[in-house]
Amino acid sequence: MDVKDSNDEFTFSIEGKDYTISEKNNSVRDNQKQTLHVPSLTIGAIITGICIAVIFFGIGEIPGTSEPLVEKQLVTESIKPIEITMETFMDNGSTILGDPDAPITLIEFGDYQCHFCNVYYQNTEHKIFKNFVMTGKVNMIFKDFTIIGPDSIRAAHAAHCASEQGKFWQYHNTLYDNWNGENNGWAGQENILQFAEQTKLNMEEFIECNSDKRYEEKISLSNADAQALGITGTPAFYVISANNQQVQAIQGAQPYEVFEKIFNSMLET
Repeated sequence: MDVKDSNDEFTFSIEGKDYTISEKNNSVRDNQKQTLHVPSLTIGAIITGICIAVIFFGIGEIPGTSEPLVEKQLVTESIKPIEITMETFMDNGSTILGDPDAPITLIEFGDYQCHFCNVYYQNTEHKIFKNFVMTGKVNMIFKDFTIIGPDSIRAAHAAHCASEQGKFWQYHNTLYDNWNGENNGWAGQENILQFAEQTKLNMEEFIECNSDKRYEEKISLSNADAQALGITGTPAFYVISANNQQVQAIQGAQPYEVFEKIFNSMLET
């Protein structure tokens, strides 16, 4: 998928068709958060049950679908679930991709070095963008869960630095377009700078941002959010409906049809 940018807008080219969208800061979601009042203990119980099922049974089926769960990058340590709030989902993430007032928000917890995150990006994310984000039905937020190694943090930090120039999602896409495994240097410092040049960032500002390590705390807080939710691997997704306050978890690099079915179900209620 090719990307062209102009100020706060950028264009995705998918299958020969161009789509233009504006990138918005997370500050615009304040009104959105006020409309989502899901009891934290209820959410915690649901998520805990999902995580236990994944840990003990591995590959199973999502309720209401016949699709098998796809493998995901696993965290070796067990996490104790704790009480969570809506801010656990919404804070410490990327800028919003899509209409901030869309009836559905899709939140992804991912690691740029994660194999299955790249599988989702290549096979599913583009279709979601074309069919649901561009039509104003869904917006997207990416949150870091840097579980693989130092280059995961390096890549995540670089994406947040690109966000300062209104290009988080362009840089996000560039990282996955250049994915080449785990801890083998493709997301090292030299390539991080090359990706910034490809994304046409102001290099002086980008280098200064990375040198300051100004987003390390944000990444750490996002990791803490993932742990609070009991996430045991990447990618992990949460679909939040503003209309009926429903939250549904999706584990692993599921095919597009799984997301489509959940989106349509939420849009119908």
